[in-house]
Amino acid sequence: MIEPPPYYDRSHIEFLEKLWGDGYLSPGGPDEVKRILGDVDLSKATVLDIGCGSGGITVSLVSDYGAQKVIGIDVETDVCQVASQRVKKLGLEKDIDIMRVKPGGFPYDDAFFDVVFSKDSIVHIEDKEQLAKEVFRVLKPGGHFLGSDWLRSNDDAPSPEMLHYLKLEDLGFEMASPNRYSHALTKAGFQDVFLSNRNRWYTQKAKREVLDLSKVMRQEFEDISSKQYMDLTIKTWNAMITVLETGEHCPHHIKCKKPFNK
Repeated sequence: MIEPPPYYDRSHIEFLEKLWGDGYLSPGGPDEVKRILGDVDLSKATVLDIGCGSGGITVSLVSDYGAQKVIGIDVETDVCQVASQRVKKLGLEKDIDIMRVKPGGFPYDDAFFDVVFSKDSIVHIEDKEQLAKEVFRVLKPGGHFLGSDWLRSNDDAPSPEMLHYLKLEDLGFEMASPNRYSHALTKAGFQDVFLSNRNRWYTQKAKREVLDLSKVMRQEFEDISSKQYMDLTIKTWNAMITVLETGEHCPHHIKCKKPFNK
C-alpha cells in the first residue's frame, strides 16, 4: 500500500523550526509548554507525548521538568526520525522512546501513564471522542491530561474565510469547538475539565510572524524554501489572521484529570 506524502517532511520541519524554535513545530516555545503544564509535577512521572513532532518538547519534559520516562508518538516517519536523532544526540535514549504509530488506539496497557501531554497535534485527529476515551484508558487514576490544540469557535459549517484558510493550510486539520472537546472529555470520565482560550495571544503573535515572513526575515526563509513557497505561506498566514481576528480560529489550552476511583 502506497502511503500518502507526509504533512511534515524534512523541509517543512526545517521551516517551522526556524519560525518557532529548534524542536518546535507549533508556536509558543518553552513558555507555552510551561503554561500548559502549570503546577503539575512531572518528577518521576511516566509521560505520553501525543504528536511529538521533531521532539523538542519531548526532550524538555525530561530535561527541564524531570519526567522519569517519556514516550513520544507520531504517525509520520520524518518527524520521528528527527526526534530520535535529537534524543540520541543528547544521550537520552534511556529516558525517552520515540515511536511511530498507526492512527487509532494507543499501543499501551490501561493505566500506564501518569500524564498524557499533547501540543497542537490533536487538530489532525477527526474523532475527538474516541481520542478522549483512549487518553482516559491509558492514564493512571489521578493522572492528568495536559495539552493545547487549534480549535474552532463552533461546530457549524465553517465560514467561507475558514474554508479558504483550511484549503491554503492543507494540513488535514479536523478543527472542533471547545464545547465538543469539553463534552468528549467529560463523557470519557474526566473531571475538572478546563479549557483556556489563547486566541488573543496567538492573534498578536501571528501578526508578528507574518511580518518576519514577509519582511524582516523573508530572505532567510526563502533561502531554505523558495519564492513560490514563501508567497503561499504568507498568503496562508494572512488568511489565518483573518479567522483569528473573527475568533473562529481559537487555540486553547486543555486540562483535566482522571478520578482516583476510575
